[in-house]
Amino acid sequence: MQNRTVSLHSRFLERQVSLTFLLPSNYEESIEAFPLLVLNDGQDFERLRLAESIDRLQQQGEIPALIVVGIHANELRLSEYGTAHQPDYKGRGSRAEAHTQFILNELLPYIEERFRVVTQPDSRAIAGFSLGGLSALDIAWNHSEVFSKVGVFSGSLWWRSRAYEEGYDDENDRIMHVQIRKSSQKPALKFWLEAGTDDEKDDRNNNGIIDAIDDTLDLMKELEAKGYQSGADFVYEEVMGGQHNPETWGAIMPAFLKWAFA
Repeated sequence: MQNRTVSLHSRFLERQVSLTFLLPSNYEESIEAFPLLVLNDGQDFERLRLAESIDRLQQQGEIPALIVVGIHANELRLSEYGTAHQPDYKGRGSRAEAHTQFILNELLPYIEERFRVVTQPDSRAIAGFSLGGLSALDIAWNHSEVFSKVGVFSGSLWWRSRAYEEGYDDENDRIMHVQIRKSSQKPALKFWLEAGTDDEKDDRNNNGIIDAIDDTLDLMKELEAKGYQSGADFVYEEVMGGQHNPETWGAIMPAFLKWAFA
């Protein structure tokens, strides 16, 4: 993979956004258009060992050549990532709508103008890690005309509208779960979900299952209630010993890449 880092000014985010592009090694020699993967937290590419994974999978013939763009987060990450329609109970995610608009109306036009990418949604995926995974899920859910697949690595699916001490309950206060449940639409999407058994230690309902896994399992129940089918429409990878860090996400990344692009 070729590695390029550029800076793009965003009027929505009101800042310069660093972008890391991974391009096929034969990009200049070819004339074809390539599938596209958009990743939140692009500053973590090295710890993910992403280029190495893609090169290895392509050499083994398990995925086609593709273009990846990573959006670097900065100190405003807790404001820019989240759910666009609603911040959490602390006001975090207040600029998630701006992040969504940046991707749709600035980043994608920039890519399409400068790189040969397939423009059909079935050749485009978006993914992210932790809060970036929640952001990717929210964007894909509301814009399936742009992305047909989403990857959520240790997603912050606990994102809640009320604090525990204010009468929080799982059914009504997890923002992403409620959004899916109350949506009148069933987007043409496929979902790849991952959680690690050592993602955290918290177990708010004392059922012996950590919240990171519980929240993911409950999200799948919401998807099934909308008519999505396990296996056909969504898959879940539970990583034994998996931790909340780029090393774990990088190790399971090949499974996502093969699912999304094989």
